Amino acid sequence: MKLNVKAFALTCGIVWGVGLFALTWWIIAFDGVTHEVTLIGRLYRGYSISPLGSLLGLVWGFFDALVGGAIFAWLYNLIAARCRQREE
Repeated sequence: MKLNVKAFALTCGIVWGVGLFALTWWIIAFDGVTHEVTLIGRLYRGYSISPLGSLLGLVWGFFDALVGGAIFAWLYNLIAARCRQREE
């Protein structure tokens, strides 16, 4: 089976970006706004547990997972094609 690289990358980007956005608002709802630097905040510049941080996390997460998903799907297709050649 071959993965569609663009579709897989876009799906990964949307899921991770929206997931990080929703998680941030979940934390805001129960613990309130904190501007503490989190582990994700160290990876994604400007991210914090705040409304603005949730938007920055959405953007950073989308592009991070978009690139990661594209690389994963491309490598999967490459390895799957080589495995199919060996079987023939």
